[in-house]
Amino acid sequence: MEMILVFVLILASFLGFELISKVPSQLHTPLMSGSNAISGITVVGAILSLAGTFVVEGEVVRIVLGTLSVFFATINVVGGYMVTDRMLSMFTVAKKEDQHD
Repeated sequence: MEMILVFVLILASFLGFELISKVPSQLHTPLMSGSNAISGITVVGAILSLAGTFVVEGEVVRIVLGTLSVFFATINVVGGYMVTDRMLSMFTVAKKEDQHD
């Protein structure tokens, strides 16, 4: 079972690298901001993983890793939304102030 998981990890890493390297540079920002928002799934998974740790005592490593994953995935989600907001603000037209002569 472990060999299958390692194979899937290696295959997914190779496929991800190949797909990202073929994306034109103009599309990197929109794609990355969208994929960072998907990290919300990681936050939910980490929270669910942490929920089981408080039932069983002695799971210090699991608690630490779960807490770190919630922390870093949250940073990733917030960063993704910040990049998206900044990107969208580049396309808004600035309002001109009324000039009274």
